Formats: sequence, C-alpha cells, structure tokens
Amino acid sequence: MTRDAEECGAADAVRFGAEIFFVVVSYPRFASNMSSANRHQPIKLTKPVVGKARKLKDLMLKSDNRVCADCSAPDPKWASSNIGVFLCLKCGDVHRALGPDISNVLSLTLDDWSDSDIDSMVEVGGNSYANSIYEAFLPKDHPKPRPDAPMEYRTKFIRAKYETQDFLKPSLRISSKAGFESTNSLNSVDNSFSSTSRKHAPEDTREFVGQLNIKVVKGSGLAVRDMLTSDPYVVLSLGEQKAQTTVKASDLNPVWNEVLTLSVPRNYGPLKLEVYDHDTFSADDIMGEAEIDLKPMITAAMAFGDPSRHADMQIGRWFMTRDNCLLSDSIVNISSGKVKQEVNLKLQNVESGEMELELEWSRLD
Repeated sequence: MTRDAEECGAADAVRFGAEIFFVVVSYPRFASNMSSANRHQPIKLTKPVVGKARKLKDLMLKSDNRVCADCSAPDPKWASSNIGVFLCLKCGDVHRALGPDISNVLSLTLDDWSDSDIDSMVEVGGNSYANSIYEAFLPKDHPKPRPDAPMEYRTKFIRAKYETQDFLKPSLRISSKAGFESTNSLNSVDNSFSSTSRKHAPEDTREFVGQLNIKVVKGSGLAVRDMLTSDPYVVLSLGEQKAQTTVKASDLNPVWNEVLTLSVPRNYGPLKLEVYDHDTFSADDIMGEAEIDLKPMITAAMAFGDPSRHADMQIGRWFMTRDNCLLSDSIVNISSGKVKQEVNLKLQNVESGEMELELEWSRLD
C-alpha cells in the first residue's frame, strides 16, 4: 500500500437492497478541510437498476402499487411475490402468518429477490390486477380495512380474501394450497380452470386464442380539429391487426354502434384505440388515444370456461386508477351466455373527448 493510500484511510461498504453505503473511517490528509458534520456523513452510491430489477421498480412506481393492496396504506415496503400484491408492514405481517404456501412475503428493500419472484410480480401486474380477481365479489357490507384498522379486523379480511377466498366466485376458488405453488396465484386460477375446455395447453401452438368483437358505441365532447368541428373515425389495433370505423362528418358527439372484430394472439398486449379527424387534402389529425387492458377480461373468461353454461353474473373487474384511461371501474360479466365488458374511456394526449365501447370475448375451440 502506498503512503497516500495509507493516509487516505479506508471505507467500509454496507449493502442495503440495491444500494451501497460507504462509511468513511478516516481521512487524515483532508480532515482539516472538512467540517465536523461533513466528516462523518456517509457517501451514498446507487447502482443502476437494470434487467428484471428495473421491471420490478417500474411496477412499484405505478399509482395503484404505491398503496397497500389490502388497506390502502401509502408507501408499501413489502410484497407477496406469488400473489402479486404490494403490502404495508401490518398487512405483510398477516400475510406472513398465512404461510409461504399461500403468501410468500418479501421486503422491497431488505430481501434479495430471485428472478422467479420478480417474474411473478410482473406477470400479475400489481395490486389492481390481483384485486380484480380476489375482490371481484367483495360485498358492499364487507368494507376493506383502513390503514388504521385494528389487527383483528385486518386479519379477518386478509384471511377471507386469500385463504378462504370468500370474494372469488366459488367456481374460481383454488381448492388446495398446492394451487399456490405455481409462479403466481392468478396463473393457478387460469391454468386450473381453463384446462376443462382446452386440454394439453402446453402443446397448443395456435397463434390465436380467441376473438374480440368491439362495439364502438359513441364518442362525446371530442376535440375540434377543423374550423369549428371535426370528422372523426376510430382505429383499433391489437398486435399487427387494425380495424376502422366509418367517418362521421361534422360531429363532435358521434354515434357509431359499429362492431369491429379482431383476433386475440396468444401473447396479446393492450387493445389500442385512436381517434382521427378525416381530412381530404391533408394528413388526418389525431384526436386522442387510449389503451384498453384485456387481461382482466381474458383471465376471468378463461377461468370460467364455457360461458353458455353459466347464468348471468359478474366474473371480473378492471379497476380505474390514475395510470389508466378509465372513467369508472369496468365490470366483466357473463350475459346471455357471452363474456362482455362495457368500457368508458377518457381520451389521452388531447384537450377533451370520451369514448364508450362494448367488448365481447369468444374463445377459439
């Protein structure tokens, strides 16, 4: 070691989650130039968050994941990796008591997450997706606990939600703890109950798994793109497929009631909606856009199997959050033997405009 290195002293490194703290031991040469307070301040270096850890961090930043999934307490520091929800300390303690077969609780800052743990969280999508299944049938007279709820009520609610699954439809309930041993609980629901109508799923190599009929009902308060009005039409996209409505001339509150049909690929993403103003002599102007998350509908539909065998009922819900374009929660129903969902959207990246759609899912046999 050189004289300079000896005089400069050393630093102890302490690992804390994804961050490293270097605590100064001694700096004799530079001590005279440092205040007493600054001399003992830790130097904090943050590793760049990359790969799957980056995906988990991005998931944490979504607004619905910045509160506890069970009691809505802010800034949750824990998560159940197999259920796919973010939790506060109090609710995390209850989850831990359920045992890892039901809820595998990890700290977001203190524990080392495996790739499979991160994959499970990302695949579920966080609180709103998990709650769309586990709270789909939460009775109005059974309110969720508040952040200051007593432990007794908090425990009762969480056990009813995840252990006995009281707020799932009986046909969706996982009959044994073994069902929680897959990558996550929502996949267990999907895999267990879809097998009744589609055998040998791992060997099924079809490109498409279903068909989506989208009824473009109407728009309201659309943006002006011509002198005083607009000539709107709607374009829907799913993967590489596109479908388009007719043009409604000089109408900011158009009624289409047109049905567009798209096939749903096995690895589907969001359904994208764009509204344009038709121009004869120039490029069409955008009048807003929105994304429709198909996962709540398709997950619920797959779990129930053949909808023609069921009476009319609610089977799922896509929750409105600050991160999506919903104007209100969107309910997934079985109605007249079909899986249907009404969606009311606020158009994004535009000064005004709302859209009303009706979705109908049918599975490819």
